[in-house]
Amino acid sequence: MSEIHLFDPQTLYRHWEDGQWTPFAIDLEVDREQWGDLGDEDRGLIFWVLSSLMVAEERITTKFSGLVGAYGSEEEATFLATQQVDEARHMQFYARFQDEIVADRATISAHVERARRQISPAFRAIFDTALVEAHERLIANPQDAEAKVRFVTLYHQILEGTLGLTSFNFVTAYLEREELLPGFVVGYSKIHHDEQRHIAYGTWYLRQAVAEAPALADVVRSTLRDLLPAVAESLTPPDREGTDWDALGASAEEIRDFAIGGLTRRLDVIGVPLSTL
Repeated sequence: MSEIHLFDPQTLYRHWEDGQWTPFAIDLEVDREQWGDLGDEDRGLIFWVLSSLMVAEERITTKFSGLVGAYGSEEEATFLATQQVDEARHMQFYARFQDEIVADRATISAHVERARRQISPAFRAIFDTALVEAHERLIANPQDAEAKVRFVTLYHQILEGTLGLTSFNFVTAYLEREELLPGFVVGYSKIHHDEQRHIAYGTWYLRQAVAEAPALADVVRSTLRDLLPAVAESLTPPDREGTDWDALGASAEEIRDFAIGGLTRRLDVIGVPLSTL
């Protein structure tokens, strides 16, 4: 299990400066050759993953500016601006992979529209309803501490810290084991490195917020209670039912344990243990 490191926004900004990369420099030649040779089951499952990532990145890129406007210091504002740049870069990588590997070249919106046909109602409930509503509330009142805590809990602890880290762990393990799509693995790994930085900010912020105003712990708890059932459903691939299934060489239990394990460790650091939900 990886350790959780807390860094303040200024330190995270410096890490960002040192970690620049471009989605257009990654070699996708082998991926292009392999995609056409994938079997129907592998291609279908990988396409579902890619579709989920495409929709997720579009949502979190376009529904983030409210947090930038809710900054508490100049250092926090600077770091949050870098995160929005990161999200746009991630969306560009997934769009490039769609353009060059999966489908015909198209606008990002066309790729997202096609990807939306692959995702579940639970996934839509998180990204199209809960995230949008939390973002709109924050835009309406950037000084609302409860709105900021709900948004950061949803964005950094659920979307990136639970869904994002879990997907990365099992997708890349499977692709590396099968020696598939090496260019995608390189790009996804760089995205993962960025998101580790984002999650570190979210954990730092929530710990500070709860320490300064303990009542805000209830906002963290209520956000998690509202959305964790949809998170579990979103991690279930299509054509799988119930709680006993496997995908990408892992069982449902392994995937759930990884997701909850990471969330539990971060919540302990924040000061809102999972057991108190």
